[in-house]
Amino acid sequence: MIRLKNDKEIDGIRKSCHLLADLFNEIIPKVKPGVTTKQIDDWCVNFIRRFGGRPAWYAEGFPGAACISINEEVIHGVPSKKRVVKDGDLVSLDIGIDLGGYISDSTHTVMVGGVKKEHRQLVAATREGLQAGIFACTAGHRISDISNAVYEVCNKQHGYGVVYEYCGHGVGLDVHEDPSVPNVWNGGANPRIQAGMVLAIEPMINIGTADVVLDEDNGWTVRSADNTWSCHEEHTVAVFADHTEVLTQCDGLPAWA
Repeated sequence: MIRLKNDKEIDGIRKSCHLLADLFNEIIPKVKPGVTTKQIDDWCVNFIRRFGGRPAWYAEGFPGAACISINEEVIHGVPSKKRVVKDGDLVSLDIGIDLGGYISDSTHTVMVGGVKKEHRQLVAATREGLQAGIFACTAGHRISDISNAVYEVCNKQHGYGVVYEYCGHGVGLDVHEDPSVPNVWNGGANPRIQAGMVLAIEPMINIGTADVVLDEDNGWTVRSADNTWSCHEEHTVAVFADHTEVLTQCDGLPAWA
């Protein structure tokens, strides 16, 4: 069931989203060679708690405040004291905040140091795909319009693998709500986009195959099936009758975010 949010609920979600954007502003400059993914996660936990929030992924049983996925890891990378960020890495930070029962969700991929041209191009295309998906997310359109916009940019224009086994979703009062928001449209339920919807739009794009595998070591980390590198970008948006607002966008974030 799709839960349409009223103005009061959207305002609460907006505050959570703005706090999450502030967290990214603080964390992104710290993601440098030599830090561990556990250190990054600790910074996230401390920030969230400082402002009275709770890491949203705890409700899902995930062992961290941030899913930190590096290079060939697509999503759900588990923070670890043993995983050290290196020069040239792509580090995807997928973070959610529960602020008084209102949930935010956003992801940004950080390019660390001297990132290769082919990997910079992957990040640029993923961000372009996210922007296209957001542009298609307007009242009166359908969910498939978001999917097709992402796929058109990332696959048809740039030739990348668009992950189809995982997708975006409704969000705001729970971490995962209806409807699903695929990045590849393969049929199925296709609700019309309505005012009051709050959606997490999140392209997950691989340089090579669109297929993914689950890491048997921890049961969380999802990797590209051919070990080519991946990028993940995500915003939470709220749909109104006459416009769509990117709730996780704040002035302090880089222009691409």
